[in-house]
Formats: sequence, structure tokens, C-alpha cells
Amino acid sequence: MAGTSKLDAVNTMLSAIGEAPVSSLSSGLIEAEIAETILNTVDREVQSMGWHFNTDLNKSFAQTPAGEILLPADILRADATLKANSPNLVQRGLKMYDRTNHTFIVGTDAALDVVVQLDFDDLPEVAKRYVVLRATRVFQDRVVGSDTLHGFQKEDENMALMELKDFDKAADDHNIFDNYDTFSIIDRQGRRTI
Repeated sequence: MAGTSKLDAVNTMLSAIGEAPVSSLSSGLIEAEIAETILNTVDREVQSMGWHFNTDLNKSFAQTPAGEILLPADILRADATLKANSPNLVQRGLKMYDRTNHTFIVGTDAALDVVVQLDFDDLPEVAKRYVVLRATRVFQDRVVGSDTLHGFQKEDENMALMELKDFDKAADDHNIFDNYDTFSIIDRQGRRTI
């Protein structure tokens, strides 16, 4: 069975307000167009949070001939990878800015940790579910405005967010020793002398 498509998502959103499903995203139905716009906005918002599945660490970016680091349009967030002697870079628009020297001219290639906007079809199913449920609630709130439906959809949305966070934690392979606070307590106990 194939995963949730964008058309499936829009039809789920339409069903939440009692509309019949459409057979394509270019159906011409105004409610379907509004649903797709909201779906795209929520998808970008959720992916901007940065999850294990859409984050690339230590990715190399070459400087332009002018010495700037330009980012592709699919980069939602970027930050300099922490390395010795690396410039203090932050994202401004689709360029990296050197905070120390107050310039876009970085003058060197850079390693960045980036959050990438994936196509909806490339998202894990658990992420698609959360995006669809959140978009459905927003769509219903804007089109119908029912407090009762909002409450039911908010519960489903919260459950889907918990499942997405659990999925993300499991994929990240963290354990208690990855946390500095935990490590410092264990390390402090290991240095005690009797």
C-alpha cells in the first residue's frame, strides 16, 4: 500500500468540512485550493522545526567567487557546524552572514548543519499524519469554525505530534549519556575519592 499522497491529504481535509473528495489537485474547487495552500504552509512550518529525517549535519557549502555562502531554496534553517576556527555564521535569507566581521563575505567554504524542506511524498508516514491532522484542524477552523470539531481534531493532532516526537527520538539513537547534565552527574560521581 502506498503512503499518503498530497491528494489524499487534501481529500482528508475536505472530508473534515463535509466536502466531496476531488480526483486531482487541479480540480478547480476553491475549497480544495485553500486546503492545498494550508497543507503546504503547515508542511513547511512543521518541517522548519527540524527533525532527524530532514536535518543534514556537517554539510559542505562552497563559497561563491565573491566569497559568499549561498543557500539553496529548500534550506529552511542553517547554522555553522561547531568546529575549531570556523567562522561564526548565521542564516539571513538564503545567505550565511559572518556575525563576527558583520558581513556576508565569508571568504571560505563552510560546513553547515541544515534543515531541508522535503517534498511531501518524501516525508515519513508519521510526519505526514501530523502535517495532515494539523492542516485539517487549521482548515476546518478557517472554513467552518466549529469549536466542537476543533476540540476533536486538536486531540488527534496532539496524539500525532507525540507519535512524531517518539519517532524522531527513536531515529536519533540518543541515550541518557548523550545529555550533558546526565553525563556531568555521572562524571562527578566517578571522580569522587573514598
